[in-house]
Amino acid sequence: MSERPSPPTWVRQAVDFGALIAFAGAFLFYRLNGLAGDEALVQATWFLVAGAAVAVAVGLVVERRLALMPLIVGGFALVFGLLTVLTQDDLWVKLKVTILNLSLSILLLGGLKMGKQPLKALLGTVIPINDRAWKILTLRYGLFFAAVALVNEAVRSEALVGWATGLLGYEDIDPADVWVSFRGVLWIASSVFGLSNMPLIFRNLQSETGDEAVTPPPGPNAAP
Repeated sequence: MSERPSPPTWVRQAVDFGALIAFAGAFLFYRLNGLAGDEALVQATWFLVAGAAVAVAVGLVVERRLALMPLIVGGFALVFGLLTVLTQDDLWVKLKVTILNLSLSILLLGGLKMGKQPLKALLGTVIPINDRAWKILTLRYGLFFAAVALVNEAVRSEALVGWATGLLGYEDIDPADVWVSFRGVLWIASSVFGLSNMPLIFRNLQSETGDEAVTPPPGPNAAP
């Protein structure tokens, strides 16, 4: 019996990117129509909630499975997104980035310390690389997620953002505008970080045919 072919990787990438674009577009629309930054962020979060729901559906319908990483990311996005729109407080959508990345960092680094391969388990599909490469990837992603959590805490602090922008001579900048801009930069940084690990993956491939389509491990910051 022949194995079922894997779905094209661009499907989930298109869903994730589309949700982020819709979120940013909605935020810009509300801001241009006079809403304050925090109010615009709350309203735009509806698009992140919808994007998370679609991403979970893609995993079930298109990929016919639900890997642990998309489930965790989608679950966090749904829970914190709904908390944001129900309480009308943009704190929740900002906290999601910190809590999700910090949780993944602890899981990866803690599992690595225990001699496990948590990143391999999170992805749900096996990239054909040796155990040494998995350990290196796990360490890299664990540290990256920890750094993202720390930076997000700094960027979401209105007091710190106000102080920094004041030093630069931009005293009228809304902290919500800064955070949404950071969210876009974070998506790019996560994608670049994933691509930067491709040489490690290719150097440590364990393939009998060499025909596998290899993509960098997805991260929570390249999703809604």
